[in-house]
Amino acid sequence: MKITAIVGTYRKGGMIDQAVDEILAAAREEGAETAKIHLLDKDIAFCRNCRTCTQQEGPDRGECPLPDDMGALLDEIEESDAIVLASPMNLGTVTAIMKRFIERLACFVYWKWGMMAPKVRNKEKRKNAVVVAASAAPAIISRLSSKMIGLMENAAGLLGAKTMGVLFIGMAAREQRQEIGEKTRRKARRLGKQLAAQSAK
Repeated sequence: MKITAIVGTYRKGGMIDQAVDEILAAAREEGAETAKIHLLDKDIAFCRNCRTCTQQEGPDRGECPLPDDMGALLDEIEESDAIVLASPMNLGTVTAIMKRFIERLACFVYWKWGMMAPKVRNKEKRKNAVVVAASAAPAIISRLSSKMIGLMENAAGLLGAKTMGVLFIGMAAREQRQEIGEKTRRKARRLGKQLAAQSAK
């Protein structure tokens, strides 16, 4: 069983990173193999909206012509049994690097020229996902005023996963190098164990 985390933070070691580390550590205690990928370390080009990847019919993802790391990254995700998508809130939504990653998921829809709207290639959700977010404002305010959780849940869906848990960390900018609180740590670990248990079935 493998769980892969895709992390869209600009601050390694920050609160998003710490929360993801707790999730993955708890999952490993349940027997999972884990991997954490920082989008900051990957060469992921901007989607050019050429729609080449959307033209091929069928359940498999379309081929993108851009020669970067996205194909290998998607291969690793597809070989995983569960995923974690994590991003801090920047100006009301996910970071630009997470949005860049999400836009490149167009390869999971079929949208031939002339069609009125795209169709998801494969609607089966055989994987599980956990979504992690953090904001400077209180969590309840940020979650209600932003669509970032829905954006990441939709991304998880395109990757073949249903979201089984959300960890939204509020008041995450009181210090330059802030530690996650014990309550957040406990919830992160609980989600990690649940993610591993559900994915092992």
